[in-house]
Amino acid sequence: MADSGNWCLIESDPGVFTGLIKGIGVSGVQVEEIYSIDKETLEDLKPVHGLIFLFKWQGRDPASATNQAPIEHENPDVFFAQQVITNACATQAILSILLNSRSIELGEELSNFKSFVSDFPAELKGHAISNSDTIRAVHNSFARSDPFINEMNDPTSKEKEDLFHFIAYTPINGCLYELDGLQEGPRNHGPAEGDAWLEKVGPIIQERMARYEGGEIRFNLMAVVDDRIKVYQEKVAAYEAQLKELQDKEGPDAGGWLKGEIENLRGDIVKEEAKREKQARENKLRRHNFIPMIYEILKGLAQEDGRLEGLIEEGRTRAKAEAENAKQRKAAAAAAGGGAEADEDAEMYE
Repeated sequence: MADSGNWCLIESDPGVFTGLIKGIGVSGVQVEEIYSIDKETLEDLKPVHGLIFLFKWQGRDPASATNQAPIEHENPDVFFAQQVITNACATQAILSILLNSRSIELGEELSNFKSFVSDFPAELKGHAISNSDTIRAVHNSFARSDPFINEMNDPTSKEKEDLFHFIAYTPINGCLYELDGLQEGPRNHGPAEGDAWLEKVGPIIQERMARYEGGEIRFNLMAVVDDRIKVYQEKVAAYEAQLKELQDKEGPDAGGWLKGEIENLRGDIVKEEAKREKQARENKLRRHNFIPMIYEILKGLAQEDGRLEGLIEEGRTRAKAEAENAKQRKAAAAAAGGGAEADEDAEMYE
């Protein structure tokens, strides 16, 4: 695989992925982070177009040695692109789901791209993705600004060397496929008609996770689903139609349970709208350059006698204490046989 090729790192975040999808012109879908792959969780999210799974890459995939699902080297019905560039695997996993769906509205840009590369071999499809100015620009627009290097970080730390990789699971023509750009082709996990793939994919992901060492907990799973507000609005409309029909027959007091369902769905719409506003704010903050503001603050503090020097010294002392506490926690975890302690707030991306 080649170098980053001007592709930046992006966070494994549903708001980022939803914004990326909309940025390339796709409408009617969003990304939801999920913490369980049980039937009830997935049932609430239907229709689910695909799952994006993030895991630590160890050079040799621990699942590949025992995963007997066959690789299909040539299947014209499956869009598969090999990953030829680093930092692009998140976007490539998303594209693997979008470009294999028959129900998602791709928009003009992505529809034209799919048509253009339809007859390309997998490696050339990967190069086409990496050379797409539009896709790369949208991807890079979500790069987190990180102009400062924490001097307290240990340059020899093993954590700095950890790489994470994204793959996609999605149904195609009645079969469950695993689409991993680092493989030679798509992996067919067998028949799964309709929503049956959601039951089939759970054990596959669980088995992959189980093959890592016990201390490894840095996994992330997200689902590409229909626009939740649109789903809720359609349910409200259906319930309101049922309620009207029932009340026409039995009177205005009938249909109490339907009224409750409608009220709950309207509450869900309000929550979803609030979540989107929060995600939009966070995405703006990711793009914003705070350096000029920080410079002005520091300049103002420097003009006050001794205040800036005192704050700098206080910050250094606090940073050293935090670094020492982190080392002690890791040492204690290793002594207890728990392996490396994962930071719950760590950003997981490749």
